[in-house]
Amino acid sequence: MQKRRLGNSVLEVAPLTFGGNVFGWTADEPTSHRLLDGFVDAGFNFIDTADVYSRWHTGNRGGESEIIIGNWLAARGNRDKVIIATKLGMDMGGGNVGLSRAYMMRAVDNSLTRLRTDYIDL
Repeated sequence: MQKRRLGNSVLEVAPLTFGGNVFGWTADEPTSHRLLDGFVDAGFNFIDTADVYSRWHTGNRGGESEIIIGNWLAARGNRDKVIIATKLGMDMGGGNVGLSRAYMMRAVDNSLTRLRTDYIDL
């Protein structure tokens, strides 16, 4: 599959991104892993998530999507084959919201922990 350079970066992405907002909400973890496997097996590599996914679902706190993706990355050992994008800033409860430098640093650390990786691509 032909990949495209993302802006002026060295990142090359397939022309379709998998949105992880369904993970932990309409797709449970085993289903999410199967979807991610199929996505990567088809030659795609760009996965989008956010710390707030899927906080809106009853019983969730936020971060469920990142946790599921992190578990999948750990189980498959394929971190080097995918580009991970995540976002922050939405209300995570307990005053965890916004774009201050201090909050962004905490939010990024929390996302890294949930994603079970030491870097976020975007």
